[in-house]
Amino acid sequence: MGRSGKIAGMQSDVQMIKGATLLFPLLVGAATTVLTIFIHGASGRAMMQLVLRAFRRGMAGVAFATDVLLIASAAMLLLTAHLLEVTVWAAVLMLCGEFHGLAPAFYHSAVNYTTLGYGDIVMSPRWRLMGPLEALDGMLMIGISTAALFAVIQRIVRSGRPEWWEEMHGEGRQQLP
Repeated sequence: MGRSGKIAGMQSDVQMIKGATLLFPLLVGAATTVLTIFIHGASGRAMMQLVLRAFRRGMAGVAFATDVLLIASAAMLLLTAHLLEVTVWAAVLMLCGEFHGLAPAFYHSAVNYTTLGYGDIVMSPRWRLMGPLEALDGMLMIGISTAALFAVIQRIVRSGRPEWWEEMHGEGRQQLP
């Protein structure tokens, strides 16, 4: 870094980030993350109700086609939650004055949330920290979705094909002395 405050090869000046300038974006990002956790919790609950209803009706673990349909429905509920969460982040970025339309805000938010990171849109220094906060939130929510879908698949296999479950987990195998 030279005396001009620029890093070699970079177009913009390096910004000194002070504690006060970090605090407000951190608070906004934390509040947005809490909101997405509630959205994801509601979608997870809806997904579990869907799965439990299928089990109670004797539809899960019976046939491949219904199992695939159940898993796809659960996945679509979670995907809908992710799209809603990206929309929430986009709306917050618009409220912060970073974007003046939903389409570019949604695109930028989707790139951050999924950690794709094209970098073709860079926010102002004041709100730049929102990108990594949204990426952390997206990783957390995607991880929760992955775990939930895995649990659904596991439950379907366990009930529909108990012999597979036993074979995969060594239940019923004789132990060698």
